[in-house]
Amino acid sequence: MANINLLPWREWERERKKNEFFARLGLVFVLGAVMIFAGGWLLDGATDDQHARNGFMRDKIAVLDGQIAEISELSEKREQLLARMRVIQELQGNRPVIVRVFDELVRTLAKGVFYNSVVMSSKTLTLSGTSESNNRISTLMRGLDESGWFSGPNLKGLRENPQAGAQASDFQLTVRQTNPQTAQTEEG
Repeated sequence: MANINLLPWREWERERKKNEFFARLGLVFVLGAVMIFAGGWLLDGATDDQHARNGFMRDKIAVLDGQIAEISELSEKREQLLARMRVIQELQGNRPVIVRVFDELVRTLAKGVFYNSVVMSSKTLTLSGTSESNNRISTLMRGLDESGWFSGPNLKGLRENPQAGAQASDFQLTVRQTNPQTAQTEEG
C-alpha cells in the first residue's frame, strides 16, 4: 500500500474553510449593519412622518379652537342683542301703560286731595300729598283699590297740616301697579 501523506492538504482545506468562514462572517456582519441602518432609516422616516401629521393636526386644532372661540363670542353677542331687543319690546309694550297709569291716578283722585309727588319704583307707586280731611284719603284709597290698574293701597304716614286747613293732613301711601290685561289672562 502506498503511503500518502494528506496532512498538507488538510491544512490547506482547514485554511480555506477558515477564510471562507471569516468571509461569510464579514458578509453577515455587513448585511446586518446594512439591515440595521435601513431599519433605523425607515423608523426615522416613519417618526418624521408622524411628527408632520401631529403638527398638521395641531395646526387644524388651533384653527378649530379659534373658530370655537369666535362662535362663543358671537353667541354671547347674540344673547346680548336678544336681551336688548327684549328690553326695547318691553318698553314699547309698556309705553301706553304709563299713560294709562297716570290717567287712572287722575280718575281715582278724590275731591279735596292733592298730590305733591308721585314716585314709581319697579311696580310700586309712592304717593305723597295733602288732603282736606281723612275721609278724603279713605275715598282715595277705596278708589285705588277698586281700580283695575292698582292694588293694595297702604297708608304709610299721616300728619296734620294746619296751614292747609282745619282738618287738612299730609299723607304718604304706597300702591302696587297692576295691568288688568295680564290679570285677566292669569284668571282665564
